[in-house]
Amino acid sequence: MSREEAEALKDRCRNYLETYEFHMSREMYALAMFDLEQALQLYVKAKLLEEGVAYPRTHSVRRLLEILADVKGDDELMSLIRKYAIELRLLEEAYITSRYVAIEFRKDEVLKVKKAFDEVMNHV
Repeated sequence: MSREEAEALKDRCRNYLETYEFHMSREMYALAMFDLEQALQLYVKAKLLEEGVAYPRTHSVRRLLEILADVKGDDELMSLIRKYAIELRLLEEAYITSRYVAIEFRKDEVLKVKKAFDEVMNHV
């Protein structure tokens, strides 16, 4: 995998963060949660590529983060994965439900997940 692919994934991550802001401003919380999931998933995949690892065909942000933590030997990232297990699970649910089941998220849920998202992104 190339450096260009990693940069393309990071660009898409930034695009999803822009759509997150748009969806939050319109009180479209389920879509905002989906945007966060996509942004994190793409960013972690980009980081795996930068580490020389071909990411597996999975949409589990927790699994992708665990692989990255393992590759980097990053105990602090593993600690964040445990600390934010519920928030990361909500992100995964946002991905699944966006395709198969119509569920809604509340603003406070999205903001709580965004806090976890920010801390994980800042570390990764």
